[in-house]
Amino acid sequence: MAGGVALLLHVMIVLLPFAVAGHDYGKALSKGILFFEAQRSGYLPSNQRVTWRANSGLHDGKANGVDLVGGYYDAGDNVKFGLPMAFTITMMSWSIVEYGKQMAGSGELGHAMDAVKWGTDYLMKAHPEPNVLYGEVGDGNTDHACWQRPEDMTTSRQAYRIDVNHPGSDLAGETAAAMAAASMAFRSSNPSYSNQLLTHAKQLFEFADKYRGKYDSSITVAQKYYQSFSGYDDELLWAAAWLYQATNDRYYLDYLANNGDALGGTGWGMTEFGWDVKYAGAQVLASKFLLQGKAAQHSSVLERYQQKAELFMCSCIGKSSRNVQRTPGGLLYHQRWNNVQFVTSASFLLTVYSDYLSSAGKTAQCSSGTAAPSELLAFAKSQVDYILGDNPRATSYMVGYGSTYPQQVHHRASSIVSIKVNPAFVSCTGGYATWFSRKASDPNLLDGAIVGGPDAYDDFADQRDNYEQTEPATYNNAPMLGVLARLNGGNGGLNQLLPVAVPTPNVPVKNEKPKPSPQPKQSPAPATKASSPLTIEQKETTSWNTKGRTYYRYSVVVTNKSSKTVKDLYISISKLYGPLWGLNKSRFGYGFPTWLNSLSAGKSLEFVYIHSASPADIWVSGYKLV
Repeated sequence: MAGGVALLLHVMIVLLPFAVAGHDYGKALSKGILFFEAQRSGYLPSNQRVTWRANSGLHDGKANGVDLVGGYYDAGDNVKFGLPMAFTITMMSWSIVEYGKQMAGSGELGHAMDAVKWGTDYLMKAHPEPNVLYGEVGDGNTDHACWQRPEDMTTSRQAYRIDVNHPGSDLAGETAAAMAAASMAFRSSNPSYSNQLLTHAKQLFEFADKYRGKYDSSITVAQKYYQSFSGYDDELLWAAAWLYQATNDRYYLDYLANNGDALGGTGWGMTEFGWDVKYAGAQVLASKFLLQGKAAQHSSVLERYQQKAELFMCSCIGKSSRNVQRTPGGLLYHQRWNNVQFVTSASFLLTVYSDYLSSAGKTAQCSSGTAAPSELLAFAKSQVDYILGDNPRATSYMVGYGSTYPQQVHHRASSIVSIKVNPAFVSCTGGYATWFSRKASDPNLLDGAIVGGPDAYDDFADQRDNYEQTEPATYNNAPMLGVLARLNGGNGGLNQLLPVAVPTPNVPVKNEKPKPSPQPKQSPAPATKASSPLTIEQKETTSWNTKGRTYYRYSVVVTNKSSKTVKDLYISISKLYGPLWGLNKSRFGYGFPTWLNSLSAGKSLEFVYIHSASPADIWVSGYKLV
């Protein structure tokens, strides 16, 4: 009997979360924006709503002779990291550009734009000269040795920069994208500020393109925390796409198209999108230009961008030949450390691409059939609902939302009593001894923070020292804002491909400008499936028996069928159960062996593997043509 009761309870526990009523997306949106106020550095404004925070970092940049007061702390620490901060601003701005009307409808547009401006005000300070950009204030090593409130910081506030002799194209490119995206958000409500942002964006893009290099080779203290694994090619394309959208200047569209092969935009088929890897985002924007009928003579290149964008969508919804792993409860799963960042960013791309397709009257083309726009949006909604509590643990991973959410967040400011409640100084070691190790709920509610989330099996340990799961980040929240606004406000017949008009927040419009006249419906030719310039042939070359088991040796030949040279080749392999020779293991799969760095036109490379199973699944996941 006891066993039967236990089984019944187990079934109820498993089924209950999936039976709950719908979510209050408007409330989640409000909280998601509020979180950014808890992350503010500098002099807090009079309308600050997170009242347990106070001024901090008031001497940032002083030792370097520059004013770097302001901006955002990235996560649960007190460092200002430029690359994730800029990506956060880009994604918040994109959320406003696409769904500003929905935000205005729920009364949150003003707060969202305040959140963007808090970031862009700082980024403009960090860009005091055309070819100088400050990319970090503080350093992770000293910061992580301390558990202090931002208001008590005794750690290094050294500032680090890139310049012509110490380039950082990824950092400058992402910051250019942030400025360009934000300029669109402010165009109608604050045109002079918008123009100022655009000037910075253009200068930063030129700096990024002319003086090329990885930012973490110049700002080496960032390597342990925000290393640019993907390099800077994706950021150059991402920035060009945003500048074209913000300026309508054909120079940037030409750049995006003419460099699509060389910089990997048409070659990389990604399944993740985040602060490091921007290819999928650039591919979605390129698809938008194509669907808008703006491709001009570049339609064939933009179609290849679109095929990669749709590969991303199909891999998320499970209709690709290589799908993103999911937890048993249905959450997209990439990695154990802050996996949710990839869930929120993928949900945004799925949502916005769904609306692009819907506006154009098209569907996504997947390897296992078509996917309607509604299917993409429904899957994005399922991911948001999981984060908000529809999961096997019935836990909301947004702090302050729902009845059950993380109580011991890995976050210095929220885990230590507010300086306004107890102004006694908290030292580095004192913070660890008294507050970090305290097995109790945080004294301050980090309202709206989206934490790292569960593991591959939907398990989650609400413990402050479990930073892989309980630490929040600004770039977890930023993409979520657009999705929540869309789910809360609907689409209401809006055409996502028409010129953007973000409403003015909280200010009555006295002289309403005429609405843009409807454009003729564009009907670009459907993107045909481009044949890959790389072919893969594998065959069994021999087999033998050992201890009752049959082993097979497989030979794989990769051939470059194009007229160009292939660089930066990446090969993905699944269902491999034995050793492999002839390729180099890398973060994104396998790459060229150490003795080879390119594959000329018509040339081939061979690698071999052995296992006691059918042939492995092998495909090309990325390459560049030069």
